[in-house]
Amino acid sequence: MKRYITTLLMVCTVSLYAEKKEIMVSAAASLSGAFHEIGQSFEKKHGIKVLFNFGPTNSLLQQIEKGAPADVFASADQEWMETGIKKGLILAESKKDFVRNTLVIIAPASSTLKIKSLKDIKQPAIKKICAVQQNSPAGKYAREVLTREGLTDVFQKKNIPADNVKQAVDYVSREEVDIAFVYKTDAAFAKNKVKVLFTAGGHKPILYPVAIVKESKKINESKLFIDFILSKEGRSILSKHGFDKP
Repeated sequence: MKRYITTLLMVCTVSLYAEKKEIMVSAAASLSGAFHEIGQSFEKKHGIKVLFNFGPTNSLLQQIEKGAPADVFASADQEWMETGIKKGLILAESKKDFVRNTLVIIAPASSTLKIKSLKDIKQPAIKKICAVQQNSPAGKYAREVLTREGLTDVFQKKNIPADNVKQAVDYVSREEVDIAFVYKTDAAFAKNKVKVLFTAGGHKPILYPVAIVKESKKINESKLFIDFILSKEGRSILSKHGFDKP
């Protein structure tokens, strides 16, 4: 009898473990603060744990293409999401635009640089300019602005590349570069260490889409997560972290 009860308990334990619900979300690094909070609220409401993999959008899609586990993909731009759809990695019908961001120029909080427009990066006092690698959305937007202003050559001579926006903010926080192109949401996160000089306009709208990964075995749970992002509660969290409505 004891052996039967022990075996039954083991079977129940294994069964409960197997039924434990969780999803993996691959998301742009700039979403980390907001998504961690959204994940906690989502788990409390639905009992589904959210695991996150944050990084540059292009790298995340490459990981998915190589078979890395992911149920939901949240991109910092439209281009990489569309690339994923064309490659058959993402369910096109599940795609939703959920937030908008803004590209800004930041400097260390202690900086005395007098910069009012992008043309001022020609100043000899500005020796190091940081932008994210050009394959990532933030890097693409920065180079789009620089090209429009005819400042690509000036930028290339002073550029200190970063792997992602958070690293660019860190460089500025530690005063390792004079200025950097980052998202306003990341600048706000480090508001005591950096200051926003001005908005870098003249690029395509920075719209973040989210969608379900085609190979996901948890379509229903993934849809619930996307619905939560788009809900009043989800949008409230995103707004608190500086994101605008799409």
